[in-house]
Amino acid sequence: MSNRMEILEEYRQANSQLATLKRKESESVQWSSETVQIEPRYGKEMNDLSDKCAQLDMILEAMDASED
Repeated sequence: MSNRMEILEEYRQANSQLATLKRKESESVQWSSETVQIEPRYGKEMNDLSDKCAQLDMILEAMDASED
């Protein structure tokens, strides 16, 4: 069970980091009435964290399924 808890904690941390980067990214957008092209500053980091969260989520789901 401790392995599950470690994976869950890692998932929570990665998800929190991803949320922080998304917030920082959105704060840098300047709103106007004209079309705005957004150049992501944290794109690679956000993609990496998204992938990590998806992988950890799959592991947790597999663990849940194996317990049934």
